[in-house]
This record gives sequence, structure tokens and C-alpha cells, in this order.
Amino acid sequence: MPTAKDLMSTNVVTIDGDAMVAEAISKMREEGVRCLIVERRSEDDAYGIVTQRDICYDVLAHSIDPEHVKVHEIMSKPLVVVNKDLDIRHVARLLANVGLSRAPVIFDGKLQGIVSVSDIVDTS
Repeated sequence: MPTAKDLMSTNVVTIDGDAMVAEAISKMREEGVRCLIVERRSEDDAYGIVTQRDICYDVLAHSIDPEHVKVHEIMSKPLVVVNKDLDIRHVARLLANVGLSRAPVIFDGKLQGIVSVSDIVDTS
């Protein structure tokens, strides 16, 4: 059975939590991704995530100017993360149980990739 490491995307794009949402939108477009991992402020901090859905629901749907909202104001944190060696069936179960569509893969104490529902379905 494949593991998270086998299916994860290594195209993980990060952003600073103090960046404006407008920058996050531009970065998502440029990189062709649907989410950005929000960088930790220190080694003891947790990673965050900002998704297209967060931007749409929390900013654009309320007619708020993305130039006036910081990423940390709408991000989710801390993240549910998975170990690189976790069997993909367990990753799928975890995502289903917590209602998420993606989870970062952490090993050697660092962000190494992200595994999504799409990655799992594409291998079925």
C-alpha cells in the first residue's frame, strides 16, 4: 500500500502570515495551487494554511478588499499533519474524520509535501 510520502505533492508554496490576502491570491495564481502553507514564526510555532475557500468565504463574499486583510486573519492553524510513512488508507480515513481535503506531510521536523484527497483518488 502506498504511503503519504509516495503520493504527496512536493510543490508546497508558503507565505508569511503578515502578507496581505491579495498577495496570497497572486501567489496561488502564479504557482497554480489552491492553498498556501503559512510559515511558522519560530521553530516552536505550528504551520497554518490558507485556501481558496478561506479567501472566497471570509473575504470576497463579504466584499472585503484583499489588500486590507492579512493572511493570518483568515488562515487555519494549527494544522492536522501526517507522517510520511502513514498508509494512504489511514490518511484517507483521517481526512474523512476531520472533514479536510488536504494535509501537510512533515518529516525531519520540516514541511516536505502535502497530500490531498485528489492525490488519493487519482491512485485508486
